[in-house]
Amino acid sequence: MTLPPTLELFRQDSTLAECTATVLAADPLQGVILDRTVCYPLGGGQAGDTGTLWLGDVPLAITDTRKHKSAEGVATGAIAHVLAADDLARIPVGATVRVAIDAARRRKLMRFHTTTHLLCHLVARPVDGCSITADSARLDFVMTEPLDKDELSAGLQGLVQQAWPVTVSQVSDTELDANPGLVKSMSVQPPRGSGQVRTIHIGRGDTLIDLQPCGGTHVANTAEIGAVRVVKVEKKSAQTRRVVLALD
Repeated sequence: MTLPPTLELFRQDSTLAECTATVLAADPLQGVILDRTVCYPLGGGQAGDTGTLWLGDVPLAITDTRKHKSAEGVATGAIAHVLAADDLARIPVGATVRVAIDAARRRKLMRFHTTTHLLCHLVARPVDGCSITADSARLDFVMTEPLDKDELSAGLQGLVQQAWPVTVSQVSDTELDANPGLVKSMSVQPPRGSGQVRTIHIGRGDTLIDLQPCGGTHVANTAEIGAVRVVKVEKKSAQTRRVVLALD
């Protein structure tokens, strides 16, 4: 069965907490495929959403969200909502369901993800690893110089308090090719194929804090991040420094 791409409602509105959708398939190995969703799938270093799928008045737990893959292991463009096996068997194809994310958990992911962009601005080195969960976040920077966690924490809080707008924009493949420095990550490359690449822009007027391709979820203003700090700086290798973040 060929599945159409899932309409990703979270791409333009990270605050959208629920939607109605139609069940296209129930893959016994991967999960429920819907025509549209508010659930972000694991990718780009950010954890997949959890939440609830309502089948009528019956709540079924979504324990993870993943990109659906073909039998050959290739992403199909559809999104799989992971349910318990018994719950998955109850979902009829063609049914109308309601999907709701764990909004409090998503909010932490949004705060962390936006903070990693601010951290990229402060450190200004290529990134060779990223993990963003609801409990912590980390970035691995390609560098040999030491980093001071207190200085980084102070820098982050300064950027938070300056209340910089965070906006979704896009650049063409041609523009991205002409500006390879926009890609900060060495481990994750932006998706291509549509002719346009989604970007996250942080700044105001002529002042640019960060601009890079990114498909994740973010707050609309750095002030929404609130209290955040660097809890650890580690030397992971001769060429790598890891910075670990926590929310207060």
